[in-house]
Amino acid sequence: MYHSNQCLWKRELAAGISHGRQLASTVLPSPSDNGAILARIFLKSGCPVLLSPAKWVSGAPMGTPAFMEFVESIKTEGVELERVPMGKGAVRKDSLIVEVDSENTDKDLDALDIELPKLSRRFNREFKDLGNLDPSSFKNGKLPLKPFTPEQTREIVFKTMLDDEIHHTIQLDTAGPADYRSVIAFFAKQLLKELRLVGGYDLLYPKVKEFIAGHLFESSPVDLENAVVLRNLSESDASKIVFDSFKSAINALTVQDKGSSRIEDRIRLRETRPFRTENRDYLQAKKSVFSKIVGEPNAGGFELKFARFLDEAPDIVSFAKNYLAVGFKIDYVRANGDLSNYVPDFIVKTPDGTVWIIETKGREELDLPQKMNRLRQWSADATEASQAEGGPRYRFVYVDQGGYERNPPTCFAALVAGFGEYQK
Repeated sequence: MYHSNQCLWKRELAAGISHGRQLASTVLPSPSDNGAILARIFLKSGCPVLLSPAKWVSGAPMGTPAFMEFVESIKTEGVELERVPMGKGAVRKDSLIVEVDSENTDKDLDALDIELPKLSRRFNREFKDLGNLDPSSFKNGKLPLKPFTPEQTREIVFKTMLDDEIHHTIQLDTAGPADYRSVIAFFAKQLLKELRLVGGYDLLYPKVKEFIAGHLFESSPVDLENAVVLRNLSESDASKIVFDSFKSAINALTVQDKGSSRIEDRIRLRETRPFRTENRDYLQAKKSVFSKIVGEPNAGGFELKFARFLDEAPDIVSFAKNYLAVGFKIDYVRANGDLSNYVPDFIVKTPDGTVWIIETKGREELDLPQKMNRLRQWSADATEASQAEGGPRYRFVYVDQGGYERNPPTCFAALVAGFGEYQK
């Protein structure tokens, strides 16, 4: 079943993950499946998007190919899937509304408000550079050319690179040369699709052909019209090397650091519009413009424990959880070279006017060094741009759960002094 207010969830979908209304219409399967349950997608803010019905098999969602591709594509954006049973006997809690606490007369919203600069993106893709790819410079391992019998090369099955689904099958006639062009096209199109590149096929096709013919196998160069070569290309290890090599090279070539940022706009917490979130434990903080600080579903209570510390710290003027609805995110380059956005956890203001961006983590993650290096860079850029206009300083601190619980700080200054990782 679908959410009754489709306009609402489509707006949330567009705002939360920037794919817009058109994508929604392409990923939703038919609602006729009586065994469907609702796949609820939560972004880091806790803002729910009721996306579509999906079957679950052994705890994993299933749906149309477009839907599953969409699910995979948003996992890197901090999205979590929650299984929500539907039908008779299912118990649902009402969602929570988080809003600026304007009716609370005990709060001075002017004093509690925090302003953040909205900086221009520092990293961008320059698609025009695809023609400069040099397959001979890829630092890939080379594969042995496996022998195959004529019978084994009669039918060659090609599968998509990441989800291992059958893409197409080639039937070969041993009386003539094999047609390699559809195979090269297959790899080129898969790369463009996975890297979300618009256009560039005419530039990428000859590069893929050059790489496969001259740099993929130990016995290179190879004859692409040889059926044994094409059969080798259908092997998963060959697909992985082609994909990984081009992905790394394309990211290195097309992701450009502009070297600086400028203030495009400003974010003020008290201007955040009300939004709904899942019914979870929350804190009614005294030092936040928001009515509720809602904990994350898989944080084990650490976020709320940390929020309570911020609320009680004597050397803090105000703080807020950085909900997605706030609109504060930072572009960065992931460990695999992809461009992504990072949403820090908390925003804090101290009596001297300094604004602190805080990241809390219960466990390490692959992209953590990249995120923290980018946060350090953002803080320097934001401070430079802000102070040029008479604004505040921006600093950051990374707080790991283990270190925090072993040595709980008594004030914010002690926290900053005790958690210096990634500062240099």
